[in-house]
Formats: sequence, C-alpha cells, structure tokens
Amino acid sequence: MSEFWLISAPGDKENLQALERMNAVTSKSNLSYNTKFSIPDFKVGTLDSLVGLSDELGKLDTFAESLIKRMAQSVVEVMEDAKGKVPENLLANGVDLTSFVTHFEWDMAKYPAKQPLASVVDTLEKQLAQIETDLKSRTAAYNTLKTNLENLEKKSMGNLFTRTLSDIVSKEDFVLDSEYLITLLVIVPKPSYTQWQKTYESLSDMVVPRSTKLIAEDNEGGLFTVTLFRKVIDDFKTKAKENKFTVREFYYDEKEIKREREELSRLLSDKKQQYQTSCVALKKGSSTFPDHKVKVTPLGNPDRPAAGQTDRERESEGEGEGPLLRWLKVNFSEAFIAWIHIKALRVFVESVLRYGLPVNFQAVLLQPHKKSSTKRLREVLNSVFRHLDQVAAASVLDASVEIPGLQLSSHDYFPYVYFHIDLGLLD
Repeated sequence: MSEFWLISAPGDKENLQALERMNAVTSKSNLSYNTKFSIPDFKVGTLDSLVGLSDELGKLDTFAESLIKRMAQSVVEVMEDAKGKVPENLLANGVDLTSFVTHFEWDMAKYPAKQPLASVVDTLEKQLAQIETDLKSRTAAYNTLKTNLENLEKKSMGNLFTRTLSDIVSKEDFVLDSEYLITLLVIVPKPSYTQWQKTYESLSDMVVPRSTKLIAEDNEGGLFTVTLFRKVIDDFKTKAKENKFTVREFYYDEKEIKREREELSRLLSDKKQQYQTSCVALKKGSSTFPDHKVKVTPLGNPDRPAAGQTDRERESEGEGEGPLLRWLKVNFSEAFIAWIHIKALRVFVESVLRYGLPVNFQAVLLQPHKKSSTKRLREVLNSVFRHLDQVAAASVLDASVEIPGLQLSSHDYFPYVYFHIDLGLLD
C-alpha cells in the first residue's frame, strides 16, 4: 500500500512497553510493517508559540501535499507518450517515495534543528512558495505552447471544407502573378467527378479549357483546380454553387504558407525541448501527433508528403529529457522531502502539546499491509494506547470487540498523536 500512519507515544517505560505490545500484535496479525521514525530535538520555545505553529503547520502540510500532487500531474502531462515511466521519475533524493519515507532522516544541513522552530517552518514555507511560483510560471508557458500547437494541428484535420490547404497545394498548382488570370480551388463530391469534367468549362465565360486538375481528395470529395479570368470570378462561383460545387476561398501566398509551416515547426521544436518524445512512441501514433480523422491524399505530385508528414518525421529524431521535465523531477523531490519534514515537525509539536515537557516521546511509522486491515489496525492502536486518554476511551470502548489480551475500540478516535501520509499522488 502507498499509505503510512505516523504516530507517537510518550517515551516512558509504560508506553515503550505499549509500543512493543503494538508491534507484537500487528506483526502476529500481519496488519502493518512498523519502523521507528527519528525526529531531532528541537528548541521548544513557549507553549503559546507551539499552539500557533500547530495551526501554521497544519495549513503548510495541506499546501505541500497539494503542491506535490500538482507536480506529479504535470509530470504525467509532460510525459504524455511515456506515461508508463512516470513512477520512475517521481523520486525523492534519488530513491522511490516509499523507501524515502521508511528511511527518513532529518536534513540538518538544509533545516538546522538548532534554529528556533519558527525559523525552520519559515524556511520550509518560503521554499515551497518559491517552487509553486516557478511551477505556475513554467506550466503556464508549457500549456500556452501546447495550446498553440494543438490549434495549428487542428487546422490540418477535418475534411476539405474546413482544413488548411497550405500543406496540400504547391506553387505549381496555380497561375501566379497574372494580371488577368486566377486559379481557384473547387471541392467536388466524388459522385460528381464526371459532371465536373464535362461542365466546368461552360459554367462561365472565360474559363481556360483543360485547366482543371485533381490535387487531393478525402472520403467525400476531391479538390480540383480551375483557371479563369478574374473578371468572371463572381459569375463562376454562382454557377458552381448551383451545381453543388464549392469554391474554397484560398489564394496562394508563398510567404504566408512558409510562415505557417515555420510556426508549426518552431512549436514542435519548443515542445520537444521541454520533453523529447521517443521515435517509437511517434511511430505508434502519439497524442502529440494525432492521426487525422479524415485522411487527405495529395495527387498529381508523387514526391509531395502527406499532411504533416515532414514535421512528424523531423520530430522522430533523437530522444532525451528536456528542461521542464528535469525541473519537475528535481523540484518534485525537493517538495516531497519538505513535506515529510513538515510531517516530522507536526509530530514533534503535537507530541509536546499533548504529552508535555520535558520532551520525551517515540515516533513510529506504520505501513498497513492491506486496505482491508486498516480498521483492525486502528482498533489495536486504540486499545494499546487507550490509557493516554481515559475519558475518551471510556466513552468509546466496546466490550463486545475482543482479541486475546486486548480490549479493542470499535470507534475511530486518537488517544495518541497521529498523522496520515498518502503516496497515491496520481489518484
């Protein structure tokens, strides 16, 4: 399970014996795996200051957990073509999260225990706030890039009525730089190909004979060129519409087409630099380059690539790890480490507030073996430590629930200090 319970009990002889009983019962019943959780001796300060820190740490705990979940989700989004590798990129100090938690050691260099508790908390707060600020900035830039790229890619999807034609047509398909002549693009339904060939020259005066050519087609129709005199454009469009031929409003502009292709290439390159997608993922068809719902086949030029083909092949060169993914990995680790330190601080503060001075308590980390065993584990803990809160225990203990040598609680109360750690960051 990716769940941990972090508890503490007073460190006197009676409670150390209670911890031993708890370990014996949970081990025998296969309820949890338990380890000591080391927390340094901090400067306590006043009890009033601890009460204030308790509230502040609670808010910081919630904020830190939310932050690392958002960062984990960002890793998923950036690694869109390699989601199966996400867990191996969500590490803390180079090890998996479970190993880090079960082998936790306080980082004295980063968070000196000799400083006042308020200073340690302030350091953690500023560190997480800076990570969140950077995360917002970086993910906003990435999402803008992704949206712009998707908008350009959408232009190359759909049918001949809606999609961009810049990656289908070529300069050779048009009569250019003529004062009198112009080439139009006309969409003709497939059943009407023969009718088009027979009638296009007579749809209007001044249509250039034998000037039509089929240059692309999709499932519904074909894209034909036709050349005519500029002065009869409006008349030709009217007659074409009457015959259910559709003139696409498209005028060949080499500079604009080049600009559009360069923009798509630039966006693809920028996105690749954030997280480089592997050749294998692209060849299988990735979400970065979705297959067109309607395939458009250019005709009349066998060397001309299909829509988007050149860019797709260009993107398949090389693989690696971009700066956004690297930043996410490094700072996810930093945020997660900070989060577990916050948990340790909360245990310390709450233990002092509950058990009093001098500071003397033992923290224990429990990892429940199965989700189904958590209720039984709670009952064992409540029974073992019921003496820590006799008033609450008296009101909730149920004498009908028993195991050998223990009186268990059927209710969910906490006579001991308790915190929950959930590593299910992608749930």
